[in-house]
Amino acid sequence: MLQALYSRSPRGVQEHVEKVRSSDSGNFMEKFYVGYGHMSIADCGSTTIFIEHVSMFVAKAIQDWSLYSGQEASTRYLDFSKQPIVNPAGTPEAERIQRRWIEFYEKSLEKVQAHLKIKFPRRPEEKEGVYDKAIAARSFDILRGFLPAGATTFLSWHTNLRQAHEKLALLEHHPLKEVREVAINIREALKVKYKNSFDHPKFEQQEAYWEKYVGEHSFSCPDNHPDFGFSHTLELDKLKEYEELLTGRPLKTNLPHFISKFGQCTFDFKLDFGSFRDLQRHRNGVCKMPLLSAKYGFYPWYLDELPEDVRAEAQQLLAEQEKAIMELPVNDLDRQYYFPMGYTITASVTYALPASVYVAELRSNKTVHPTLRVRAQQMGRALRDSVPGLTMYLDENPDDWDIRRGTQDIIKKEDEKIQHNSMPGPEHGHRSGGTTTMASAGGPGVLPQNDQQTQFARTAERGDNGEKDLGISS
Repeated sequence: MLQALYSRSPRGVQEHVEKVRSSDSGNFMEKFYVGYGHMSIADCGSTTIFIEHVSMFVAKAIQDWSLYSGQEASTRYLDFSKQPIVNPAGTPEAERIQRRWIEFYEKSLEKVQAHLKIKFPRRPEEKEGVYDKAIAARSFDILRGFLPAGATTFLSWHTNLRQAHEKLALLEHHPLKEVREVAINIREALKVKYKNSFDHPKFEQQEAYWEKYVGEHSFSCPDNHPDFGFSHTLELDKLKEYEELLTGRPLKTNLPHFISKFGQCTFDFKLDFGSFRDLQRHRNGVCKMPLLSAKYGFYPWYLDELPEDVRAEAQQLLAEQEKAIMELPVNDLDRQYYFPMGYTITASVTYALPASVYVAELRSNKTVHPTLRVRAQQMGRALRDSVPGLTMYLDENPDDWDIRRGTQDIIKKEDEKIQHNSMPGPEHGHRSGGTTTMASAGGPGVLPQNDQQTQFARTAERGDNGEKDLGISS
């Protein structure tokens, strides 16, 4: 409300503060934002939503938004023996399919790590602790391909109130029941927290339009998808005018945003669903959500990286599990929950030139998952070959082993004084004041920051597959 007053009352902020103190901010939001439709008012207020024990599909649906900000749990740090699994069929047979994937993942970890230590022996100058973490990270990268997409994860979503409403309005029409239910649950929690900002009227024609385009176009699985393809609408003659910017760009520096107006680049390729999850987090473009199915088979890299005995077992498991999955009495959308993340999907991404360069360079790094890294290298080479004079900082080293994976961790500092002085500030996603409250399956937890308190709303939906928790903080 304080920011909104600037648009109609060009006075100093101190006068506005006094007006806010003497006014009902709830009535203000209800009248001017919800009632009159002054949407930019809701851009001035933000919230953070913590969403736990939801499938990979819920995470992807929420993150499929150009203005999404947040984090998702890495599969490397989740204990899947304890994580609930979403089972749309609700039958013991369907649950058994999902559990077999988890059992293979767990029992194969030790064998895969031993195999990797032979394949990538530790060098004398490498610290043993870092090396062991790098080996563990690589083994998780390999075996994640056998985790079912119905396995649950955690994510946060930081958003302004307007974007929360507009995104939820679409998710409430999503073809997956789980996504719809989570969206409704989030909206109800937001209504408790911001009772005057989430009671928008619904319009029949608008709802029908959303139902059609969200319901029919949320997933894609085209025929004859290329292994790798590239096309563009770049105006190369106009880009020549900015040759100095294309050729003189320093390392780790983005191209100017205005270059985006000279056309787009589209990359079509096959990828595994696990690495697609990483690619989809790049939001400065269009990344169509693929349908996870057996249509294009299991991504070969995951089998190639296994020791011989484990590979033979995996091949047998894949044959048996695929047959069982196809016999489940569910539609193709719900069938996705039973396929593991190593199955091949069709990726199609469209970016402007600056975003294309950024994604290709960043994801070509050796610390990136090898299956995505190969595609990023192909993207970078396609750009370099198509745009005269374009400087590309690609990591094209064919060796995809990097001990730096062992340093990509968040560790607790043992020195209490250091801990106290390095408490997360606003730049790390926490308020500088107030209390941030999180919800988990075991109940809410609190991170005290000072004597002020932040209002908190929480809803929990318990089903057969565990508890879905939502925490909301301002």
